[in-house]
Amino acid sequence: MAEKLGDDTAREQGRITLNPIVHIDPFGSILLPLILLMAGSPVIFGAAKPVPVNFNNLRNPKSGMALVSLAGPLSNFALAILCTIPIKLGLANNIAYPILIQAIILNLVLGTFNLIPIPPMDGSKIVASLLPNEWMYKILQYERYGFVLILVFLYLGWLEYILIPVIVLFGRIFGLTFF
Repeated sequence: MAEKLGDDTAREQGRITLNPIVHIDPFGSILLPLILLMAGSPVIFGAAKPVPVNFNNLRNPKSGMALVSLAGPLSNFALAILCTIPIKLGLANNIAYPILIQAIILNLVLGTFNLIPIPPMDGSKIVASLLPNEWMYKILQYERYGFVLILVFLYLGWLEYILIPVIVLFGRIFGLTFF
């Protein structure tokens, strides 16, 4: 999306590839999941390197920031719908069905999680793009602290109150039961 809107930073940095190695973040992809696993955390998660975007290169930086930030979560929701199609058409056998259900849940969680308006999540950039410039820059400067806030939300169990209703709503809309 960023490239379509005028920013080729990701292409210049070799990040437009399916090669997973270039997307690995030593802390987020390796160390964090290992720490959570060793700590006996009930939730194991990780993160890849963020895709580099220079919003100043976009033809319209504010609306471009919103569109670029929406692209990922909308892709997740589209994948969830695509995984629903074989189930609804009766094409999912005993092996495919649980895999498709897990893919649906994973994509719903990723899409919803990324829309949370906590920097550096995509939701914060969408909200910031709707605000006056001075507020936008103030919100975006907190990106380095957002990860701590996300961990607090996770620790306190608040993410359940955001994620579970989306999964249940999707199930109701498409006639699926997840829990």
